[in-house]
Amino acid sequence: MVPAAVQHEEPRDDELLARVAAGNQGALSELIARHGRGLRIFAARYLGNAGDAEDVVQEVFVTIWKQAARFDPARGRVSTWLYRITANRCIDQRRRRALRTFIGLDDVHDEVASQEADAEATTAARQELAIVRDGLSRLPERQRMAVLLRAVGDLDIAAIAEVMGGSAGSAEQLLVRGRRALRDHLRDHLAMAAEGRERKSS
Repeated sequence: MVPAAVQHEEPRDDELLARVAAGNQGALSELIARHGRGLRIFAARYLGNAGDAEDVVQEVFVTIWKQAARFDPARGRVSTWLYRITANRCIDQRRRRALRTFIGLDDVHDEVASQEADAEATTAARQELAIVRDGLSRLPERQRMAVLLRAVGDLDIAAIAEVMGGSAGSAEQLLVRGRRALRDHLRDHLAMAAEGRERKSS
């Protein structure tokens, strides 16, 4: 009987970061593979520009390479630290550049419907996604950041508060208000679209 292969246990994020601090480029590559896509999506949706987001994430990992030894695992997760650095870089980027668009995600390839979905369902899904993106662009800056940290970064309330430098209560309120505004925005636009279809059919 052939013995079962021993599963290789992947190193934890904090273990990888310790290796980065010791100058291990392979560990940095692994961190980029794990978190780079999520950070790019977060930055792109916050900044509204995929090119700017790519620049931000590159800056983030340069910072990680230089400052990995500063991370204190007793103060939180590596992912929280990464998103906090990215959020700060996004704010810096917005101060440096006048953004052309808010939450224009044409360059970020989100899968809005499966290939099996029919054309009508795909079109409806894309329209709904576009409405949500428009709603995101209209949120106050801190609400938008909180919503994106939750939706894209999958951070919990405590981590969002840490990233944004506030209390858990304030982070929760930002999420509540942001989600409510997005739901209202989506409902209003869908209602207007339905009225438009009724007028055309009458």
